[in-house]
Amino acid sequence: MTFETSRPLRAPGFNGNYDINWNWSPARFYETAIRSGEAEIAKGGALVVKTGKHTGRSATDKFVVRDAETEDTVWWQGNAEMSPAHFAALKEDFEAHMDGMTLYGQDTFGGADLDHRLPVEIITEFAWHGMFVHHLLRQPSASELEAFDPEYTIINLPSFRADPAKHGTRSETVIAVNMSEKLVLIGGTSYAGETKKSVFSILNYHLPEKRVMPMHCSVNVDDDDNAAIFFGLSGTGKTTLSANPDRTLIGDDEHGWSENGLFNFEGGCYAKMIRLSEEAEPEIFATTRMWGTVLENVVMDPVTRELDFDDSSLAENSRGAYDLTAIPNASKTGRCGQPKNLVMLTADAFGVLPPIARLTPQQAMYHFLSGYTAKVAGTEKGVTEPTATFSACFGAPFMPRHPAVYGELLRDLIAEHDVNCWLVNTGWTAGAYGTGHRMPIKATRRMLNAALEGELSNIEFRRDANFGFDVPVAVDGVDTGLLDPRSTWDDQAAYDAQAQKLVDMFIENFAKFEDHVTADVKAAAPKAA
Repeated sequence: MTFETSRPLRAPGFNGNYDINWNWSPARFYETAIRSGEAEIAKGGALVVKTGKHTGRSATDKFVVRDAETEDTVWWQGNAEMSPAHFAALKEDFEAHMDGMTLYGQDTFGGADLDHRLPVEIITEFAWHGMFVHHLLRQPSASELEAFDPEYTIINLPSFRADPAKHGTRSETVIAVNMSEKLVLIGGTSYAGETKKSVFSILNYHLPEKRVMPMHCSVNVDDDDNAAIFFGLSGTGKTTLSANPDRTLIGDDEHGWSENGLFNFEGGCYAKMIRLSEEAEPEIFATTRMWGTVLENVVMDPVTRELDFDDSSLAENSRGAYDLTAIPNASKTGRCGQPKNLVMLTADAFGVLPPIARLTPQQAMYHFLSGYTAKVAGTEKGVTEPTATFSACFGAPFMPRHPAVYGELLRDLIAEHDVNCWLVNTGWTAGAYGTGHRMPIKATRRMLNAALEGELSNIEFRRDANFGFDVPVAVDGVDTGLLDPRSTWDDQAAYDAQAQKLVDMFIENFAKFEDHVTADVKAAAPKAA
C-alpha cells in the first residue's frame, strides 16, 4: 500500500498549502503521537492523552446548515441551525487555518452492511486522532482503497477557534454539518468522540430514506444468531452489558437495522474508563494494557506508568478507544441476522423504575421516543452530576430528522420481526441519587441473560402501577426485593411521591410527540394521579 501526500480533498474549496499523510498504519500514528508530544505511553503500551477543557461532547456547539436540502427534512426543534453564509465564512477560515499544516487523512467506511455503508474521508490535525479514527471506523481493504470514492469529508482541527460574530456559533468551538456540500467542520475541541458522532449524524440523516433504522445502541448475538439490541445513552451500560463472554459482540455504540439484519457502523469501541474494574469488566479492562489503545483523560503515574481508573481529576468521562479485535468474542464482519430481543437501558436517577420490565410494542415506541435516563457527570460539558433528562430515540443530538421518523420505523421493524422488548434500569435503587445506590451490575447481568435466553417467557409478572408495563415477580439468582423498587425504600410514601414526579415528567415531555403517534402509543403512557 502506498501513502499519498498530494491527493486533494474531495470537498471543493480546499486546495491550499498543506500536506496530508494518507491512510497511515496504526504504528505510524502511534510513533508520531509520541514523538510530537501529543501522547504518553502507559504500562502495556496504551496511548494516554489529555483533551483539555473538552472532556465530552459540546452538544450546544453543533449546527446543521439550513438550506434547500435540509429546510423540510431536519427536525429544527432538536437541531441548531447555521446559515449558508456563516458556513461559507467558516469554511474559508478553516482553509486559511490549514495553511502550512501537516495533517492526517483516512479513507473509511461508516457501516458494515455492504449495501448501505458510507464512504467518508476524515482529516485530523492530531496523529492520535488519526489513531482514534483508525480504531473506531471501518477500514477499507487494499483493493477498496484503490477505488475509494468518498461521499463526505470531515475535517477536525482542534487548534481552530471559531468567531461567534463571524461564523454564527455560540463559542470558539464548532461542529458544523453541511448536508448539501457533504462536509463537516470540527474546531476548538480535542475530544475525539466528535468525529465519530459526526459520521453517526450523517448516517442518521440518510439511512431512513432507504428504510434502514440507524440506532444509538450496542448489539450482540449468540451462536444461534439470536441478536439483541441495547439502546441507551452514555453511562447507561451499553458497552459494559454488551461485552458478554457468552455472546459475540457486533459493536458497542452505533448500528443500523436493514433488510439484511443488524450491522455495526464502527470498527471499534469507545468505552468509559472511570472506575473501571477488572473483576466487573474483564474484557474492557484488558484493552487498557494493550498496545495502541487510546486512553483519553485517564490518570497515569508518571513514574510507574500505572493507570488509576478511580481518579476523576482529569474527567469523569474518561474514555478508551480500541479496535474490536481487542475483544476476544467480537464479530469480524460487524454483521448479524435480525434481532430477537430489544433492550432499552436507562439510568434512573429517581430510583423509581424496576431493574427490568417487559414492554409491548406500543410501550417500546413510547419509551424510545421518550429516551429517559440520567446524564452522567462529564458526559457533556457543564454536567457535573447525574441529572434526569429525556433524549428522543436515546440519541437526540445525533438525530437530524424528527424523532417520529425513527420511532415509526422502529415500531414497524419490531412488528415485522416479532421482537421481544425490555426496559432495564441500571440506575438507582433503595432511594434516589444521593440516597440510594446504583443497581448491582451482577444482578443486571443475570436479569438480562434470563431475558435473552428466554427464561422470562413463562414466569409470573406483575403490572407496574405507575407505568403499566410488566415486571417479573421473581428471577432465579436475583434478590426478589430488588424487583419491587418501592419495597427497597425506607420511606414508601416518599417513593410514591417520587414516582408520581417521574410520571409527570414523562407526560410533560411526551406532549410534543402526541400529534405524531397513533392512539395505541398514546395509551402506553404512564398514568397521572
